[in-house]
Amino acid sequence: MTGKRTSRSFKELIFTFTPAIVLIVAGFWVAAQFVSPAPPKHIIIATGSKNGAYYQFAERYRDELAREGITVEIKTSSGSKNNIALLLEKKADIAFVQGGAGNLAEADDILVSLGSLYYEPVWIFINKQVQAKNLADFIGLHVAIGPMGSGTRLASKQLLAPNHVDQENTDLLPLSGLQAAESLSRHKIDAALFVSSAKAGAIQTLLHDPEVRLLSLYRADAYNRLLPYLSKVTLPEGIIDLHSNIPPRPIEMLAPAANLVVREDFHSALIVLFLRAAKKIHKGANLFSPPNTFPSSQLTAFPLSEVAERFYKVGPPFLMRYLPFWAAIFIDRMMVFLIPMLALLFPLFKVMPPLYRWRVRSRIYRWYKELQEIDDESFSGHLSPEQQEKFNRRLAQIEEEVIKVNTPLSYADQLYNLLLHIDLVKKKGNSQNI
Repeated sequence: MTGKRTSRSFKELIFTFTPAIVLIVAGFWVAAQFVSPAPPKHIIIATGSKNGAYYQFAERYRDELAREGITVEIKTSSGSKNNIALLLEKKADIAFVQGGAGNLAEADDILVSLGSLYYEPVWIFINKQVQAKNLADFIGLHVAIGPMGSGTRLASKQLLAPNHVDQENTDLLPLSGLQAAESLSRHKIDAALFVSSAKAGAIQTLLHDPEVRLLSLYRADAYNRLLPYLSKVTLPEGIIDLHSNIPPRPIEMLAPAANLVVREDFHSALIVLFLRAAKKIHKGANLFSPPNTFPSSQLTAFPLSEVAERFYKVGPPFLMRYLPFWAAIFIDRMMVFLIPMLALLFPLFKVMPPLYRWRVRSRIYRWYKELQEIDDESFSGHLSPEQQEKFNRRLAQIEEEVIKVNTPLSYADQLYNLLLHIDLVKKKGNSQNI
């Protein structure tokens, strides 16, 4: 009997709570439609050549993200233009892009910047035998401006164009950094432009070459007005080599800013992860900027990502400040489930127990109405033997049906109370007609 009651109790629970379970499952399904997918664990970052600063910084990003379980694959390229094409073709997830390279119609509304990372100065070296005070004097010379698709070539053309220096009147050569430096040192060309770090081999070679001088752009303010993405920076006297006093005087230069660029659909959690790494990698001082200048929301090659904008204003999301990356992501994704679930569960937990009690008690209480009718009839007057027999038979039928009722043990007292009341009505009816 106990086994039957337990089974009946379990079935009653299932029958009562099944609608609630279905509702909760449906709620989870609806919430799942709004949960962003987990961030990918493999990222492709587009850089420049293996000898360039982009590649070196990409290695540092790779090491930083490896600590969070993210694998970063480095893809070399010919430069910023090529990197933008790789992003548009979805052959790279994130890329280094030089400021000023983002004015492409096909990239509108597709690519966004995570911010600028550091200044990339434009180094303009000329042979000491060449009498040139500014870029307008380059007309008719042999000038290396970087290979096709490179950031150096892009910046060089943008600087030379206002001075009316072009391929029609000047020999503009597509030489790479080391090729251009070697050609200039051997007097094969007259000048060379580079967009590079001061630590690059080509730059160090030319800075220490007594036959080559670094051109100072005395009209840097004018260029800055005409090309706002170029910042005016100064290379202080002697900062390269104090003993040899290189450079021998302050040099006015122009510099675009290197950017991290992604597609607009790049995972927001990875944006935060890259920006955290950027703060660690680029916050220090260098030749052209004091500490904590970068990363910055200014000097961006493309519109700033909304996620990046929030990061610069308030920092990383709350969970990512105190938890490991994947734990923060898991909890953040689960919040989409938990909030609607709590909204469902709170009223369900209040409604379901009373509903369950009502269902169990209703199987007992429904007999009281008939029992009360029989009791009223027995007191309406003296019963004939036939009525008395019918009275007892109806009570026996009710008692037999009640005995068949299975209830959870916690409600057994109410079932036995009903049986006692049936017996009471029986005794009262029989004593009334003795």
